[in-house]
Amino acid sequence: MYSLFFSPFIDFQFMQTALMASILLAISACPIGVLLVLRGMSLTGDAISHAILPGVATSFLFFGLSLIPMTIGGILAGLLVALATALISRNSFQKEDASMAVFYLIALAAGVIIISLKGSMIDLLHLLFGSILAIDVQTLWLIAAITIITVSSLCIFWRAFVIESLDPLFFRSFSPLGKYMHILLLKLMVFNLVSGFQSLGTLLSIGMMMIPAITARFWFSHLSSICVFSVILGIISSTFGLLVSFHMSLPSGPAIIMVAGFMYLLSCLISPRGLIITWFPRLFYSSPSL
Repeated sequence: MYSLFFSPFIDFQFMQTALMASILLAISACPIGVLLVLRGMSLTGDAISHAILPGVATSFLFFGLSLIPMTIGGILAGLLVALATALISRNSFQKEDASMAVFYLIALAAGVIIISLKGSMIDLLHLLFGSILAIDVQTLWLIAAITIITVSSLCIFWRAFVIESLDPLFFRSFSPLGKYMHILLLKLMVFNLVSGFQSLGTLLSIGMMMIPAITARFWFSHLSSICVFSVILGIISSTFGLLVSFHMSLPSGPAIIMVAGFMYLLSCLISPRGLIITWFPRLFYSSPSL
């Protein structure tokens, strides 16, 4: 038992760093995912996670695998796509999801082309899927800084975020914060995707943000409970994903997302709102006696 669950995190420094980074990502990204689901923007995060690739790839082209330039490039690319999508959707007949789909495909193709100009297949795989076991102290500090910014913003503007997510038109009609909250949420999403990119890659960074948030809704209906439970699910996914990766010599990022996906499927079946209770209610609710 000790060698299976505890020894990897006690005996290996890289596992300790990876676990700390994963916990910080869960604390920061999962509540953002809850707000995105509440606002009906579950796929927007996926599109933005692909949109940061050209910025990261351009920085890689000029600076190599340097943390600061790649982070700045990813943030700028993600913000550019998010703001361009919002601008087009508000000033044309195109809906936001349609514009986002176009930008996400263009960005993904552009990123792969940029990497191919200089990098190798190994570099491409690193940018697409990350390597949480290779995180250094500098990257850990970056993730910690983004976590502090995100948690602070959520604590200060939580009620505004919730109202804007539930009814944005109503919120903008009576509060001057209305037009800024959506942009701030997009910025926090981009920051967390860039933070997750360092460990999970551009393709899988959205998984830590969305899967625990969606899974938590099977178990709770109160928003604060959903946020807390999504963070717990994110930490559990990270811990067991790292253990699976360590013992089975699998890529760490996909292992974490697969564990999160397994918990989602399990919740689909056995949760209070799951399929088993929905299909077989008589097994759980006795009919009143006459």
